[in-house]
Amino acid sequence: MIGLISATAAGAAARDRLAAAWPDRTRIYDGPAGDAVRAAFAECGQLVCFLAAGAVVRLVAPLLGDKSADPGVVCVDEGGRFAVSLVGGHAGGANGLAREVAEVLGAQPVVTTATDAVGIPGLDTLGFPVEGDVAGVSRALLDGEPVALDAEVPWPLPPVPFAAEGAYTVRLTDRAAVPGPREVLLRPPSLVVGVGASRGVPAEEVLEVIGSALREAGLSAGSVAELATVEAKADEPGIIAAAERLGVPVVVHSAAALAAVEVPHPSAAPLAAVGTPSVAEAAALVGGGELLVPKRKSVRADGRPAMATCAVVRRSARGRLAVVGLGPGARDLLTPRAKAELRRASVLVGLDQYVDQIRDLLRPGTRVLQSGLGAEEERARTAVAEARAGHAVALIGSGDAGVYAMASPALAEASDDIDVVGVPGVTAALAAGAVLGAPLGHDHVSISLSDLHTPWEVIERRVRAAAEADLVVTFYNPRSRGRDWQLPKALALLAAHREPSTPVGVVRNASRPDESSRLTTLADLDPATVDMMTVVTVGNTATRRIAGRMVTPRGYRWQDTRQEDAQ
Repeated sequence: MIGLISATAAGAAARDRLAAAWPDRTRIYDGPAGDAVRAAFAECGQLVCFLAAGAVVRLVAPLLGDKSADPGVVCVDEGGRFAVSLVGGHAGGANGLAREVAEVLGAQPVVTTATDAVGIPGLDTLGFPVEGDVAGVSRALLDGEPVALDAEVPWPLPPVPFAAEGAYTVRLTDRAAVPGPREVLLRPPSLVVGVGASRGVPAEEVLEVIGSALREAGLSAGSVAELATVEAKADEPGIIAAAERLGVPVVVHSAAALAAVEVPHPSAAPLAAVGTPSVAEAAALVGGGELLVPKRKSVRADGRPAMATCAVVRRSARGRLAVVGLGPGARDLLTPRAKAELRRASVLVGLDQYVDQIRDLLRPGTRVLQSGLGAEEERARTAVAEARAGHAVALIGSGDAGVYAMASPALAEASDDIDVVGVPGVTAALAAGAVLGAPLGHDHVSISLSDLHTPWEVIERRVRAAAEADLVVTFYNPRSRGRDWQLPKALALLAAHREPSTPVGVVRNASRPDESSRLTTLADLDPATVDMMTVVTVGNTATRRIAGRMVTPRGYRWQDTRQEDAQ
């Protein structure tokens, strides 16, 4: 919960705007500012104070304890112009909150954390438990000193400018280890603990068998990602409480799924009880990985039969491939989600001219793999291979990556051994439509006239079908120096079903600085004025030119009535 505190009418107005935007995330604290801050600090995970920064500093200072546990505090001036991350920028999430608040209020976020200021992710913001000399190693990164990455367990990381060797080290490990001088340990979520239990098992017994298994194997509890068990144990209080103590979720699997997993120590007892010959080992292994600790039973001090079993598996790192649409070219049409994925990626793969568009958004240390036109399949294979190697990869394309772009070849190459996310972008058809007016107001279709990947006979059949169906048609890749006859042929197919006066919109480099557009007709369009940077949109039989804009009516009944009345 986010506590909101204000002291004046102006501050309350900005406070109420934020509360209205986030009704489920915020709570307003009324009364004297000092009392409100103290109450919110004790009860909330974050605070937004609509007060002067100096006042907030004085009110919060006596309450500060441990930076890893204190709430994040954001200060907003009463005019709502700035949202300042004041306390708990990383651990308390104040840096991210400042950006969110600024977006809602139309303010400027102010973040002074050193790593954020220079675009290097803080070691305590990577999403992993962290131990060791965080301040010293972070300072070395900021000062440009060589910091080595020792990845004992390969795991996707955001870009950090690591060196091959250095006086400082970041060690990525799930082993129980004590960080040395000038060293930080990052704990990846690489361990899955399978748990079997009798009904009524105490949480302490579950924790004891897990703890002893990890200790004897030399593994860190900080790398435990989940407790896994059979569906029949999904509501077992002891397992649930143990998971809460470890700060991890309980993941359940059906007995049939576990029975299909080959394990070294099957047993008749769980088969009779829950329908699978293994719970602990099978639940840990169901997603694949290396069995580090075979099934072991808990030991009870009173000598009574064990009520808990566990097994530990190191799962393979799953690389992440984000297929990112950059939009039509204008920076303000690049979505926030796309920007976030570009900042998250440690490897960027893309066409050289697209890389140049967004290079300034990449974090220091991002590895860039770029190539020229015609190498689409090579880029797709490269991106998938990098993800399979355990990296966080962004594969970029213009417009929407799923529309005549990189998503199709990449997903054809990928399998279920990597995580894939799609990031939509504004397509060229949509950008051109916005320039022209509202040409896509009713049913429409996009057709590429490039026959490099599709035989012309197939393209011609699709254009003819669109003409007969009276669809608005947007042509991608309409004409190039080596392909100058396809567009005239496609227009002729449409002309067989539409009047010569049918509106046609032509937009070149939509949304870019050299954007140009014109509105003509099916009869008057000169194909020689069109190139590969152009989108051509041909209206249907209802499309009209209204006040210099291309408009395809949606077909609402009130429009028909108005037109009849006008007649």
